Amino acid sequence: MGQEARTGEPGGRDGRRVAAQEAIAAVGNGDRVFFSGTCATPTTLLDELVAQRHRFDRLDLVCGYLVEPPAFLDHAAEPFYLTATQATPAMRAAAERGALRVLPARYSDYVALLAPDGPLPVDVALLHVSEPGPDGRFSLGVATGTAWHVAAQARLVIAQVNPRMPYCFGDAEVGRDAFDLLVDVDEPLVELHSPRAGATLAAVASAAADLVPDGATLQFGIGALPDAVLTALGDRRHLGIHSGMFSQACVDLVEGGAVTNTRKGVDVGISVAAEVIGDQALFDWVHRNPRCHLVRAEESHGAASLARLARFTAINGAIEVALDGSLNSEVIAGKVVSGPGGLPDFAFAASLCAAGRSIIALPSVAGRSGTSRIVARIEPPAPVTLPAYLADRVVTEYGTAELRGLDLAEREVALRGIAHPDHRDALAAFTTRQT
Repeated sequence: MGQEARTGEPGGRDGRRVAAQEAIAAVGNGDRVFFSGTCATPTTLLDELVAQRHRFDRLDLVCGYLVEPPAFLDHAAEPFYLTATQATPAMRAAAERGALRVLPARYSDYVALLAPDGPLPVDVALLHVSEPGPDGRFSLGVATGTAWHVAAQARLVIAQVNPRMPYCFGDAEVGRDAFDLLVDVDEPLVELHSPRAGATLAAVASAAADLVPDGATLQFGIGALPDAVLTALGDRRHLGIHSGMFSQACVDLVEGGAVTNTRKGVDVGISVAAEVIGDQALFDWVHRNPRCHLVRAEESHGAASLARLARFTAINGAIEVALDGSLNSEVIAGKVVSGPGGLPDFAFAASLCAAGRSIIALPSVAGRSGTSRIVARIEPPAPVTLPAYLADRVVTEYGTAELRGLDLAEREVALRGIAHPDHRDALAAFTTRQT
């Protein structure tokens, strides 16, 4: 089965170039296989797993966020099973066949979960990396956060080397000896195109952006609403970026002069993220760009790292917010649709940082159903993703509820005030019944 699991930094491996067939032939029956997700999904290696599927009685795969469904999901439960830390629509086939597990874990938990002494020790890592630079080093490219740690600890590390993968600086840079086997490929990266924000989302984004001061260090989530918030910040100055992801909206802020990263207190002049999520234009921009560094998870999401930042401002969404300020960002109508991700890490960090703030932005109602997203309480089986004691600012198109320093009764009043008018009486009636 190869070498023993290890700890420390990536290194000490052979870095031998082989064909995809030979590389995947080294994966053993019953192995637990981690693969990079988001825009770094290693399609060639995963396709070869499918081609060799008859060798396996069972193969457990582990990933984070999936943008597109890999081919192995056509064979979910026969023999592939998926454990994910973020549920996405791309995983539907595995869910329908009872072959999907979604872990309610923070991004900062992923490293310990996948460590040799953790509950999900990784046997094999399938990564997607750039071609080597002039000094012979490779880059883990657009998904570095968890991959860096897994590359250091897995028994076997296989990487597909792609000329289309941007060479990102920072912790992403590793030597050839970070890998056991290297497979040359030439394939387009997975792309994610965020939908444009409609009128309601634009109003929420504008209200959230109004809360961001000059000199803030920004963290933000994925999707149309965070992109709209960033777009609305074009007139700010001296902003910084330290986030789980870097997007095209960030590029616009950098090129427009709003983001300079000069007042972060650390990593001066550099935007920092764990992943780059977007399209080819974004990948081209980050390629060998010294203004953006990709870092390992403990740097992007760790409390000790985040606590050093000046004016750290975390901007995230939620599925629903309860009248006590707690929220759910994982479950809709009993169905797991997402995961905690970095939200708990960043909200907690905002409470540690000098002048730090956590902003939760969401429309007052859900889509066509018109269901209120300000709710009396988080009802099981939905979990409490963020507890009430970390509540700070909640924004809808009807305004901002400033919750920090309010007691429970005061929070109820503040949150009812930003609920949709059609639901305020029902929320007030619930409060009355509970007193």
